[in-house]
Order: sequence, then C-alpha cells, then structure tokens
Amino acid sequence: MKEYGWNSFKDLIFRNPAAVDQDPHVDDGDENHERGNWSSKKEYILSTIGYAVGLGNIWRFPYLAYENGGGAFLIPYFLMLVVTGIPLFFLETAFGQFCSQGPVNVWRAVPIMQGLGISMVMVTLMVSIYYNVIISYSVYYMFASFQSPLPWSGCLTNCSNTTTVICNVSGVAVANWTQENTTCPSSNIIKVQSPSEQYWDQVALQRSSGLDETGPIVWHLALCLLFTSMLVAAALIRGIKSSGKVVYFTATFPYVVTLILLIRGVTLEGARDGLEFFIGSQSNLKKLTEGQVWKDAASQTFFSLGIAFGGVMTQASYANFHNNIVLDSFVVSTVNHVTSVFAGLAIFSVLGHMAHIYGKPVGAVVKEGFGLAFIAYPEALAKLPISSLWSFLFFLMLFLVGLDSQFTNLEVFVTCLCDALPEVSELKRAFLTIMSGFTVFLLGLPCVTKAGVYWVTLIDQFASSWVPLFLAAIEIIGICYIYGGNRIIKDIEMMIGKKSFWFWLWWRACWFFISPCIIVIILVWSLITFVPPTYGAVQYPTWGLALAWCMIASILIWIPAVAVYKLIRAEGSLWKRLISLCSPTDEWHPYLDIHRGERYSKENCSQSKAKQTNDKQM
Repeated sequence: MKEYGWNSFKDLIFRNPAAVDQDPHVDDGDENHERGNWSSKKEYILSTIGYAVGLGNIWRFPYLAYENGGGAFLIPYFLMLVVTGIPLFFLETAFGQFCSQGPVNVWRAVPIMQGLGISMVMVTLMVSIYYNVIISYSVYYMFASFQSPLPWSGCLTNCSNTTTVICNVSGVAVANWTQENTTCPSSNIIKVQSPSEQYWDQVALQRSSGLDETGPIVWHLALCLLFTSMLVAAALIRGIKSSGKVVYFTATFPYVVTLILLIRGVTLEGARDGLEFFIGSQSNLKKLTEGQVWKDAASQTFFSLGIAFGGVMTQASYANFHNNIVLDSFVVSTVNHVTSVFAGLAIFSVLGHMAHIYGKPVGAVVKEGFGLAFIAYPEALAKLPISSLWSFLFFLMLFLVGLDSQFTNLEVFVTCLCDALPEVSELKRAFLTIMSGFTVFLLGLPCVTKAGVYWVTLIDQFASSWVPLFLAAIEIIGICYIYGGNRIIKDIEMMIGKKSFWFWLWWRACWFFISPCIIVIILVWSLITFVPPTYGAVQYPTWGLALAWCMIASILIWIPAVAVYKLIRAEGSLWKRLISLCSPTDEWHPYLDIHRGERYSKENCSQSKAKQTNDKQM
C-alpha cells in the first residue's frame, strides 16, 4: 500500500483539488473534487426520476389516454419511448457526463452552437417561473384541506353539481331546457359553475375577466410562492449535496401517496367505470389509425422526460465519469412512463366514483390540466368520507412532484453560472442559489395577480410547447451531424467500455434518422395546427399574444446571435472561421486528467492546436 508523506496528507486534509485529482488512491467521496459528484448512485437516479416525473404525468397523461383510445394509447406511448425517449435521453446524458459541464459549456464541442445552450437555459428559466406558481397553487390547496368540510364542497353563490347549462326562458332559469325538440338559443344560455370551480376562480385565484384586467397581487398565493421559492433555494443551498438528500423523500413519497389514493379509489362504487374509460374494456384500437394519437404520444414522451431543457445534461454532469449511462437511461425513462399509467389509475378510479354519484358518463367529468388538478379531482375527493385527509394527500403529492422538477430547473441556472465562474467558492455558490431563487420569485409575482393564471397559461402554451422541439432538432444536428456520430460514440465508449457494432447500430438509427424525423414531423404539425391559446372561453388580447412571441424570440435569438458573434471574433477567411467553430475547442475533454486517455491527452491537444495555428497562417 502506498505511503503518504506530509504534503500528501496536507493535500488530503485541506482538499487541494489538483493534488487529489492526480492521485486516484486519495478519495474523499468525490471523483471530481473541484465540481463535486452525486454522493451516491441512488441520489442521482432519484433526482433524475424526480425531474422527469412531473405534473404532466398526473394531469396531462390521463386525459390524453382517455382522449386517444384509452388503453390503445399505451401502444404508441411506449413505442415512442423506445424510438425517441430513451435514445435522446441517452444522448443528452452522455454529452453532459463526458465533459462534466452544464448545457452551455458542453457546446465547447461545437462552439458555433453555444447559443443553443443559452437558449436551453432561457426556456428552463421561463418554465421554472410558471412551475413555481403551480406548486404554490398546490401549497394553498394543501393548507386549505385542513378545513372540514372542504371549502369547495359547497356553493359560494349560485352553482350546481349536476347542471352546467341553464336556459333563460322568459326571465325564468330552467335547467337542461328543451321544448318541442328545440334547444336553448345561445343568447339565452347561462353557464353554471360547480362548487369546486367557483372556489378555484373566486377564492383561490380571484380571477379577473382577462389579461387586460391585471388587478392587485393575490397575497395568499404570493406568500405560498415565497414559501416554495425559499424551500427550493434551501434544498439547493449546497447544490446536489443537499438536494440529493432531499429527494430521498420528495421523489419516493409521491408513490406512497399515489398507492394510497389508488387503493382507496378502487374500493369506491363506480371506480370500475372510470378504469374502463382509462385503459379498460372501452379502449378504442381504431384510434391508432389517427395521426393525432401518435403525435400526442410522441409529444408527451418528449416533454415529460425534459429533453432539450438542459436538466438532463446538468444532472449527468455531476455523475462519475464511468457511470453506466445506458442502464440509467432505460431505468429513468421507463419509470417515468410507468408512473404516468400508475397515476392515471389513481385519478380515474376516483373520477369514476364521482361520475357514478352524479349519474353522468365518466367523459362528462374528465378535465385536463388545471381543470383536473384543481376542479374535477378535488370535487370528487370532497364526496368521500374523511375528505380532508384524501385532499391533503393529493395536494401533497402534487406539491412534491412539482418540487422535484423545480429543483433541477433552478439547478440548471445555478450550474451554468458556476461553470462560467469556476473559481466560485461554496459560500458564493450558496449566495448565487439564493439570488436565483429570489429572482424566480420576483418574476413569478405577475403570475399571482388576479390575471396570473392567464400569464401561466400563456407561458406554458408558448415557451414549453414547440420551442423545445426546435431546440432538440438543432441539438441533434449539432451533436450527431457536426460534432459527429462516430466521435460521440468513441467518447461514450471511453465511459462505458467498447461495444459491438450491433449495439451502436440501433442508437445510430435512432439518432440519425428515426428520432429527428419524428421531431420534425411533430414540430411542423404543431406549427401548422397552432391556434392562439385561450383560458376556457377567455380570449387573449393581441398585445398579449405579441408579448408571447417576443418571449419566444428572446429564447431563440441566442442561437444565431452567438454564432454571428463567434464568427466575427474568429480569425482567417469565412470558411476557415466556420471550420474552426465547428470543431471542438481545447477545453473540450473529460474534466479530469485521469479520464482523458490518449485521445484527449495534453500532447494530442498541443499537436492539434499547433496544426490549427499553421493552417491559419497558410
């Protein structure tokens, strides 16, 4: 066994990064002492699952499955996981883990595309703003659940549990009116809200008539927003070292809650009807002939895994260099999809019971997004014995699921700042984390005004819809076509060992053809079928839509702007500038010397740099 002198002992005690990195026998728990690593493989996997499993798995997937043939939807959903989800998750994980850098610095591999990394950070910042607000909604409802009976179980003003439309006949309101097979004229229709919908609009949101009527800040939501911002910042105060401990609870307990809700749900009368509408005997295989079903399956797979948001790269950048990224990609992606089905079972079992009570078909009570999470499902829970307990558990689950994703959203921003300033100390990193959390809180304040839900919907519909698809398409071009598929495969083999030709054949097919084709088809389809967003029946003003397009421009402008800036700063003819900016920089290599091998050794880098200098002088 090697013996250490005083200098080695001193380097170990005082954590001299240079000395420790040079000697693999010295280990204080982190492979990368300067940047840090996950404390254990469990923390990495749980954090990655927590990031992938988000609110969309709970309030979007069940509705998509119901709309697209029920159980039949699982066929395209899991097929898209195989041909797009796992391959792209694997690609991003490999790219981040190889160089141990965030989504901006990884583009040292293709400097001309470094603006893409900034765009990823920008879109994640946008998403973190409205995601933080949605988490605050869950916190408010969670605290409101301590009341008995639940505050949304009764009407505030005129409302109805069984009637949604009333016809004004000669000044008299008549429910479900028909006369001599004549329906009610549209001018006489009066829409009636349910108690839970009234509570959502009038108490929780205090919703105004539209985006033009901003109104004051809703202070109970602002306080909840402050609470969630402080909680996220506190969990990330030491980066992955602290958030990795928190996810032991936040990433696992939602499954416990979901299981409890599922067990309670399937014991209710009418639960079978709800499950059959979801993935049971009423599944419609004919739906598989419709293109929209496949588009929805691919979109849900893509967005739920967080591809092109920078989060996957960020988390992978803290993994050990020889971490098994192939296994990780399979595990995390599969768990994400299975969780969607698991959550759907819990949701539809309770909705089936609600439909049974009201004597309605299940389709009449199913909603999507806010309508499912804060109107339909809470209303169903209000009908159960000990409703306050079930309601608290449900919103606690929403809160924790959203919190996990928000951890990574904020970590993307902080990691990029620290990568740009590598001399940042642990104390300064904590300060950057607090300031980042405070910034997200301030930017979220317009979203907790009386018009706040309109802003949340607008950001969601624009920033996190087709924009990540565009970023993913550019990402594939940058990694596979410019950096080179053979080169990235050799880099991956440095981490996981040599693999056979047949192993890489499948990944090549997905990276070079199948995945990009699917992304382009979805992107074009999304743009062709794009319609201006609405919130219920409320239309957005022209200035609001214009502002949303400006928001998209602020995300995408970095790609051409940085490319042009680098072309201007480079030397030589335009062609030589372009060639040099499409080639890896001297800083592109594994972070630690011991992992660089022959390909990225200092000697090879020096020879390559000398060759480039000679080419410029010729």
